[in-house]
Formats: sequence, C-alpha cells, structure tokens
Amino acid sequence: MNVQVNPHFYNFLAEGNIISGTKAETAQEAISELARLLARNTAGLNAQEIIEEVMLREKRMPTVIGSGLAVPHARSEHVDRLLVAMATSGKGIDFAVPGKPKVNIVILILTPADDPGLHLQVLAALAKDFMESKVVREVAELATPKAVLNYFTSSKVEIPQFLRARDVMITTPVTLLENNTLNEAIEIFATNNIDEIPVIDDVRELRGVVSLADLLKFSLPEHILWMDDLSSVYRFQPFSEVLQTADETKVADFMREEFITVHADIPAVQLAKLFLMHKLQKLLVVDDSNRLAGIVELKDFCAKLFWE
Repeated sequence: MNVQVNPHFYNFLAEGNIISGTKAETAQEAISELARLLARNTAGLNAQEIIEEVMLREKRMPTVIGSGLAVPHARSEHVDRLLVAMATSGKGIDFAVPGKPKVNIVILILTPADDPGLHLQVLAALAKDFMESKVVREVAELATPKAVLNYFTSSKVEIPQFLRARDVMITTPVTLLENNTLNEAIEIFATNNIDEIPVIDDVRELRGVVSLADLLKFSLPEHILWMDDLSSVYRFQPFSEVLQTADETKVADFMREEFITVHADIPAVQLAKLFLMHKLQKLLVVDDSNRLAGIVELKDFCAKLFWE
C-alpha cells in the first residue's frame, strides 16, 4: 500500500485519541496507555500486539526526536491506514535515553507494514513543527484533549506528500576543514568509527572528501601499486615517512575534490538510484549555496526503509 496522504496532520488525530496530563512515568507505560486507547477506538486492533510491536522498535532505537518529544511508532500488518494517538505530560516521561531530558509529548504512530515511507513523512512534519522546545512545553500545558486538537488544527502541521533527502539525512555529520592536519584527520577517523569525512570551509561550503582509502593512497606511492615484489616496503616505510610530517600535512593536500552531491530537496527515492548507480556508501547533501546540509549513509537509508 502506498497512497496519497491528506497533508493535514489534524485529520488523523481524533479528540478521543488524546490524553492530556497522562500519569505515565515511563516509555512502556505511555506506549501501553496509548495503544490501549487506539484499540478501544479502532475496530479490529489488538492492544497487546501493538504494544509488543512498538516496544520492539523502541528497543532497537529510541524515538525521542527532539527536546521533550517522542514519536514511538511501528509499521504493522494489523493496520491499513495511518493511526495516531497522543499524550501530554507536565512532569515528563522518562524514555531512558542517555543525554535526553524527560519527554512532555508522546505521539504514537502506526502505519501499514507495506508503506515504508509514511511514518517518515509524519516524523518529518512533526520534527519541523516541534523544532523548538518552547512549542513542546506550550502544547504539553494544554489542559484538555480539545485544546490539543485545536492547536494542531490552527497550526496546520502538514505531512509532506513524499520524502526528500533532507528528511532522511544526518544533519550534524563529522567534518574536517581544509587546514586541519593529517594527524587531526587520523584522530577523527579513530574516534568516530567512520570511513569518510566531508571537508568544508569556514562557511560550510563543501570543498572535498577524505576517506580511509584516500589515506592509504596518499601514503603509498603510485608506482608501488604496479610492483609485484613489495619486499622493499615490507616494514611500511612509505607510511612511516608520511606520519613523520603528519602535523604539517594539511587535509587539502590529500582530499578528493571529485565527489557526488545531492540537493536537500530532491525526492528521497532518487537516493536509492544514486546509491546503486555509483556504488556509494554515503551521499553528501548540499543547499542552494553548495553548503553542506547533511549526509545520507546507505546503512541508515536502508534501515529507515526496511526495519525502523
């Protein structure tokens, strides 16, 4: 199933599926309460099945997506359309996510199992509307379900008709500057468990890319690649020479200046085509001024489509 979605979020949120001032204190309690509410108001829906599906997804990756907002969700074979339930909490709900505060708004989303993009479209809309923590606090303080519903009616939160690159990208990727040193690049590779780093200038304009393969290529003279007898470098002498000047060597000296970028507004499905055509593991996303907006990694892209 993959149908055109009514763009207004309030069309999917009924007053009877909203809890103002929930007493739930944990993610399990909040999700269970909302699942039971949806089951009471939706024919053929089994609360326990929904709780199990959502909690399984929550254990894989917690769904706290903003300051005070959690959007637990599941793609379920038990639903044939978008279903939404919501709870607010003044004192906060502990989703047990390290480094994240308690949650004041929980929005439970259920989508059909065979529609891989729908929950991401809803997440994109909610993340945009609740970008500021003060908005979360204002909605959490609304006293009645009717007041909450009126907020969404007046705010006109719109679900995009399709996903764009910006909706699936990592917005805070690890980066390097052109004047960073080789030693600094090595340290970043070592501590971040990544294999490729975008290189930007002071205004975030994309200047190049450095990968682990680029480090190898810079360290190993090209003529050695054509030698059968490598006995002269058994002790990695070329690498030793490069490391001796690693504090002086700049990233600009060995970065790659040829790379593929995509604009933040292209349809996300086009990313799948580019990953396959160019055999890439990562795509760089830029804005209108060629500034780095984010990155999309193949493994994360597939996770969003197939199991998140």
